[in-house]
Amino acid sequence: MSRYRLLPSLAQEAVLRNHCAHARYVWNLAVEQYQHWRPGRASAPRYLEQSRQLTEARAEHDWLRAGSQTVQQQALRDFAQAMAAFCDPGNPTGRPSWRKAGRNEGFRIVGHGSQWDLRRVSRKVGQVWVPKAGWVRFRWSRAVPAGVKSYRVTMDRAGRWHVAFATIPALVPAPGNGVAVGIDRGVAVSAALSTGELLRVPGLSGREAARRRRLERRFARARRGSGRRKRVKLALGRLWAREADRRKDWAEKASTDIARRFDLIRVEDLQIKNMIRSAKGTVEEPGRNVRAKAGLNRGILRSGWGLLVRRLEQKAPGRVEKVSPVFTSQRCSACGQVDAKSRESQARFVCTACGYVGNADVNAAINIAAGHAVTARGGCRDAGLVNRELQLLASFTGL
Repeated sequence: MSRYRLLPSLAQEAVLRNHCAHARYVWNLAVEQYQHWRPGRASAPRYLEQSRQLTEARAEHDWLRAGSQTVQQQALRDFAQAMAAFCDPGNPTGRPSWRKAGRNEGFRIVGHGSQWDLRRVSRKVGQVWVPKAGWVRFRWSRAVPAGVKSYRVTMDRAGRWHVAFATIPALVPAPGNGVAVGIDRGVAVSAALSTGELLRVPGLSGREAARRRRLERRFARARRGSGRRKRVKLALGRLWAREADRRKDWAEKASTDIARRFDLIRVEDLQIKNMIRSAKGTVEEPGRNVRAKAGLNRGILRSGWGLLVRRLEQKAPGRVEKVSPVFTSQRCSACGQVDAKSRESQARFVCTACGYVGNADVNAAINIAAGHAVTARGGCRDAGLVNRELQLLASFTGL
């Protein structure tokens, strides 16, 4: 996707909001139809049947007929594609769920000729045709890919409009140097490379974080449905969007740099969804350290673990390998000794066997780069078992 900042007028913005509402309404109707299905009932209607139902609904309801048929039709097609991806065993996509106002604001346009067009007005301004809204301006920040025949218009929580043209970007070529790199992902250090580099996601500044806390307290005190609550919510959305933009920018630049420098990229095979589950438990069995676990979950999400690996897999397909994360942070990259006591702190690693001293995250990244899969007894599956007692004895006797 090549995304650009859209600059609609006030009248055009009202039309775009109606398009988003219509697309979300049609999508949610399709979700409801599929959730109504149970074993023994007739199958849920497919795309062609839903299209006929949409035509009947437009003839019956004036507010729906006032919208763009193209926008509503593409919402059904998007749902059909989402269901096909969900039913594909090789696709990890989840089941299509409900779309909510204020969170899922967008629609897609596909067409040819008079139904879809694009033109450049000046060096930094272009225009794209939107049904019912006419020519809408956008920032021509870079060249628009050739041969594009569809685009998606979205609005984020900060109230900003964007247009994204559907295109498959070129892959990042491999350097051909045969060098492998390991990436250890963490919270204090977002990504540590086996080369010794420590990468951190740029989040909000101290002043921005303090302002967000003040806005969150003000939002909690505001009455539901009031204008003050809407204004505070918009201000909060701008800060959240700013943080997300910085995280995405970091992931794009870091993934491109890593894909250009290394032939083989190894990362831990982490189950992030399981790691960020809430610890609050149930009423009968309440959880422990719930607030601490919630803070850890927020730190994991802000570090962009999944985004970084996903972009690496998209830019360097076939060159990303996932290794087992078992004992990678406890294994010495110099001698292979596995001991939890070797990791003295979050950042310091001191091997209890050979005395190797280094950064704990870099040490784990070196183990990941080597592709080690450590067993529970302290050995490497490729090298066999390692006798921990003999190594400790040798370290004390100086042998």
